[in-house]
Amino acid sequence: MEATDPLVVLKQVNKFYGEHHVLRDINTVVNRGEIVALIGPSGAGKSTLCRAINRLETISSGEIYVDGVALPEEGRALASLRADVGMVFQSFNLFAHKTVLENVALGPVMVRRMSKGEAKKVAMEHLERVGVANQADKLPAQLSGGQQQRVAIARALAMNPKVMLFDEPTSALDPEMVSEVLDVMRALAQSGMTMIVVTHEMGFAREAADRIVFMADGQVVEESPPAEFFTEAKTTRARDFLQKILAR
Repeated sequence: MEATDPLVVLKQVNKFYGEHHVLRDINTVVNRGEIVALIGPSGAGKSTLCRAINRLETISSGEIYVDGVALPEEGRALASLRADVGMVFQSFNLFAHKTVLENVALGPVMVRRMSKGEAKKVAMEHLERVGVANQADKLPAQLSGGQQQRVAIARALAMNPKVMLFDEPTSALDPEMVSEVLDVMRALAQSGMTMIVVTHEMGFAREAADRIVFMADGQVVEESPPAEFFTEAKTTRARDFLQKILAR
């Protein structure tokens, strides 16, 4: 990974909900192939920041670039950029009336203009990659939460994105299903995918991330490699957070 190969760049990003200042002057760069874990207390602005990167949340001021291109306001250019930014949510957001295979093949057909046959082939490859190819003909409701989240990851990967955003991908899962999703994410990280992960899973953040971005009160308070952050956090805010969360 080149330290000088920025893929996602945020400059002076601010977001207000009415009077509430949710994101405050966010400046950060995510390099190609880097895994960044966004951590911090509830209400810190982590999910809002994650969703702003593909403009699911509009920003009040500032600039966001993906692979050198400024985030468009709307229209076809935004749809094209969103295709390059894979998103995995807390809730799986799968189409209930479509099979697993149809869910994953839909994006490549609709957005990438792939033929149905080619899209199904791509979809099966990614379902295989996340370990649920044997569920291809089932409806989402017939799968466990962990399997549904792995389908959601396959759906994002089928678009061949440049970066993957994960917004607390394990928070809606039963504890025994968390590890199967994190295992898929670890494998993805090792494959060189650029990833921005909002997570409460400190073990994953410590082991899989290249960099921790700690947020509180809408600001980036601290950024450092995991080994440094978890043993020698620089700010009182980060140390207090770690003390609470690691004592559980």
